[in-house]
Formats: sequence, C-alpha cells, structure tokens
Amino acid sequence: MSLYYFDNARTPEQRAEMERLDGAGVCLFCPEHLVSHPRQEILFSTEHWNATTNAFPYPGTSLHLLLLPHQHVSDLLALTSEAQNDFWTALAEVDKRYSLTSYGVGVRNGDLRLSGATIAHLHVHVLVAANTDGAPTVRMRFSQ
Repeated sequence: MSLYYFDNARTPEQRAEMERLDGAGVCLFCPEHLVSHPRQEILFSTEHWNATTNAFPYPGTSLHLLLLPHQHVSDLLALTSEAQNDFWTALAEVDKRYSLTSYGVGVRNGDLRLSGATIAHLHVHVLVAANTDGAPTVRMRFSQ
C-alpha cells in the first residue's frame, strides 16, 4: 500500500504534493524529511515528537497543529511506551505555548482508506476553532 491515500486529499494542491512525495518514496512526517520540507516548519520538539503547523489547515480553524512522532507507525498504540508517554509532554507544550482555552485533538489509526487519513505516518491534530461569527464548523473526517 502507498504511503499516501490520494482520495482523502482536501485540495488539488494537497493531492499534488502527496503524489510528488509518494513518487519519491518520501514520508513527509518522518523527521529526516520533515526538517527539509519548505511548508512544514518544526515549531518545537520533545524527545519523541515534533510539532508543526498543518500546511493544509481545516476550514474554520484559527490554529491547526500536528504532533508527529519520530517513530514511523500508523497507530497510536504501536508507539513505544516512551513515545506514548512523551505525547502528553508535547501536548502540554502546545497548551503552554499557545495558551489554549479550548481545542480538539484528533487521531486516525490504521487503514487510510477507512480512517480518512492522507498519510501512513501517525499524526495528531490539535485544532482550535476560529473565534469569529460566521466561521465554518471545524470538521475532521474519520472515515470515507
């Protein structure tokens, strides 16, 4: 199976970038590729996680971050226990840096075709809704 599932791309630009990376055999979220990607700035790192903004944020968000484990897995439960524990450190750092008062956390695990994900590297979405009247409802897809 491919590293990317193109049918879950939200925009033509996102799909084109996924196809480019897949053709090169590059997992964007693995640390060695993340550091050199022009659209993915690492905001901070912990021992087992990187935090970055989402290059393709969901409509209706004022902040859309991704927490990316250094370990290449497609399921939260496949992480080492150390990486699982360090997740809470990374999430607490997001909360501290951005003084969050409300947010959502979303994780998709397993088969990309069924989970709604675009890339076969676990990533945790931290979503903050826009604080404006008329902003669209933030929706995160969890299946086809």
